Amino acid sequence: MRILGVAASAAALALGVAGNALACNISEFSAEATCAGGKGVIVVTDKDGSGTPAVVSVFLENNGADARKVGTQEVKGSAQGTTVTFAEDWQPNAVYRIHVQARGTKVDNDISPNLTTPSTACAPATPSAPATPSKPATPTPSASASSATPSTPGSATPAPSESQSSTAPAGTVSNAPSPAAGDSNLAETGANSNTGLIAGIAAALVVVGGGAVFFGLRRRGASNGR
Repeated sequence: MRILGVAASAAALALGVAGNALACNISEFSAEATCAGGKGVIVVTDKDGSGTPAVVSVFLENNGADARKVGTQEVKGSAQGTTVTFAEDWQPNAVYRIHVQARGTKVDNDISPNLTTPSTACAPATPSAPATPSKPATPTPSASASSATPSTPGSATPAPSESQSSTAPAGTVSNAPSPAAGDSNLAETGANSNTGLIAGIAAALVVVGGGAVFFGLRRRGASNGR
């Protein structure tokens, strides 16, 4: 009986130690202030291997008192660690209190010590440069388009084709009246002859001859009167 009692006591002690090892503990929680996308965040990690659900609350401290509640989230831990993230634009050297309350356990404590943020604020994220739109390709005019372009003033005038020549084709009847037969001789005796000059000389000779006859007759009459 004594041996059975010792064995039972050892088994109970082993079960108690194992139970305590699997129970949720405040030491399995940790917090960190980091930056994400140029903004501040607070990350709480739960490494409770038992997976006991816990409620995590974050408070901003001011002179040892809660100044503002940042938020509350529920987390179910794991041996590898489960994290919950609180968006908080924290200031350098700010102090935050993180409280953990696990369901069905005696865990209802703050993570010790309180979280103090880094002395340097998060740098704003650098915006990416917009892509430069590509210019559309300029179409190259084809040879046919360039040949169809009208010529500018002062350019050489294209020579008329044979069909546009002003020379009348052979055999074309003219609308002007043809000269009558014999007109060519009359024209030559008119404007092109010396008829006027000859007529003038003849008239002068007639006058001279008449004058000579007149004076001759007068002298003869005077001679007869003596």
